[in-house]
Order: sequence, then structure tokens, then C-alpha cells
Amino acid sequence: MHHETSLAIWIAFVAFILVVLLLDLGIFHKKSHTVGFKESIIWSGVWIALAMVFNVIILYWRGQEDFMLFLTGYVIEKSLSVDNLFVFLLIFGYFKIPNQYQHKVLFYGILGALVMRAFFIWAGIAILAKFTWVIYFFGAFLVFSGLKMLMPQGEEHDLEKSWVITWTKKIFPTSPHFHEDKFFVKTGGKWMITPLFITLIFVEFSDLVFAIDSIPAIIGITSDPFLVFTSNVFAILGLRSLYFALKGFADMFHYLKYGLALILMFIGAKMLIMHWYHMPVAVTMGVIFTILFTSVMVSIVSNRKKIQGH
Repeated sequence: MHHETSLAIWIAFVAFILVVLLLDLGIFHKKSHTVGFKESIIWSGVWIALAMVFNVIILYWRGQEDFMLFLTGYVIEKSLSVDNLFVFLLIFGYFKIPNQYQHKVLFYGILGALVMRAFFIWAGIAILAKFTWVIYFFGAFLVFSGLKMLMPQGEEHDLEKSWVITWTKKIFPTSPHFHEDKFFVKTGGKWMITPLFITLIFVEFSDLVFAIDSIPAIIGITSDPFLVFTSNVFAILGLRSLYFALKGFADMFHYLKYGLALILMFIGAKMLIMHWYHMPVAVTMGVIFTILFTSVMVSIVSNRKKIQGH
């Protein structure tokens, strides 16, 4: 059972997000510059605070259960997106993107991600409403995804051989050089895309891959479209700042991946048994927070031991 959300509230929320994004790019990050650690920590705090203020509004508007559902959804999406950040690190490293241009790529990447996520959420919930058995498919898929994350990973793929790059270069004339922070450039009367635009396409594609895991995961918590979409949006909005804050600590969260794998498997199992047992929101929340906290603490302790061992 979930609340109906009026069209006016949907429009107001989307308008608020657009205003925030315009302020972000048009005023606070108008000039391309290297985002430092301090700036990224402050902005991460701002985005998290915004999400928490919104959640307090949900508490007074819709009650305690929806407050807990939003918080759980937000924490899951935020945690899964940390994995995404390490992929961004790999992409930017591979394309040798200068630090001062990374924010712009991430900004437009996240704008595209919001549109994609909105479509995935709408499609996922619409399919579930029509074919309730799909919940078992989602559940099995999450258990499988979690198991796959627990398996030892092979070597990183060579991005140059990726079909995303191959097809982009085939379809669009490509400039071999950066042209400041431009995505397109006119050379000899001919429009070309720059390496920065290819990077953006790659960032979008990586988010598409991550959405395939994260959307079923949050639908496993709640099928209320408004809660699913808003928790996703707030988690994604803080991604850029989080990326710049975590860049220096890429190895620090070594065990987080295993925690995320267990969370995906847990939500998958919850979906598979929901016909026979409906798990209380507080229990779901407790299990997820415990797994997350433990994996982060184990990462920090093992990292400390490594440092002391050197």
C-alpha cells in the first residue's frame, strides 16, 4: 500500500531539482576548475543535508514508515553508487581527462543518468503492476548479481577495445585532441566530437549498467514510484562531490564491495519470499545498515593494519 502522489508534487520536485542543478553549474561551477578535497567534502555535506531535509518533510507528510523506506532506499543507492565512482576513476584515468574538466563530464553524465533512471523506474514499476511474478525474476537477478560480485574479478578490460568507443568513433568524426572543456568542435568547416564527449558517453553507459542492478534493488524495498525516484535522485545528485572526495581513498573501501554483494542477495531473497513472508521495514533497514557498517569498519581496520605493516 502506498500513497498516491499528485502531478503537482511531481512537477514541483522535478522543478526543484532543475533549479538546484542550474545553480550548481551556472553559478557555483561556472568556470572549469580542479575540485579540491575540501570543496568536495563541503558539497557532499550539502547534498546529504538536502536529502535529509527532504526526508524530514516525508516524515511529517507521509509518516514514519515512508520516512524509513526513503532513508533505506537512499542509503542503498548511495552505497551502490560508490562502486560506480571507481568505474569513473578508471574511465577518467584511461582517457587522461584533466582534473578541471572532470566536473563538467560528471555533471552532464548525472543529468543523463537522472533521465535514464526515471525511465527505468517507470518501466520497472509498470511491469510489476501488470505482471506481479516479475518480482521473482528481479529477486533471482539480484541474488545472481550479488554472487557475481563475490567472485574474484578478472583483469580490467581494455577500454579501447570496448564496442562503445568503437561505435562512437565510427558514427561521429572524432578529434584526437581536447579543446578545453568543449564536447564538440568545428575544424575545417566540419563538426567533430572531442575525447571529452567520448568520455561522457562512457560515463552514461556505465550508469546504464549500474542502473540494471540498483533499480530492482530499490524496488525490492518499496514500489512507491515517488519514494523510488526521489531517493535515487538524491543519491545520484551527490555523486560528483562524492567522487572528488573519494578519489584519494579508492583503496580504502576494499570490503565495501562484499557488503554490497550481501545486500543485493538479501534484497533478492526478500523479494523471492515476499509471497510467504512480508519482512517489516525496520528489520530490512536493520540488516542493510548492519551489513554496510560492518563492511566499512572491516575495510578501515584492514587498511590501518596494512599501513602499520609497512
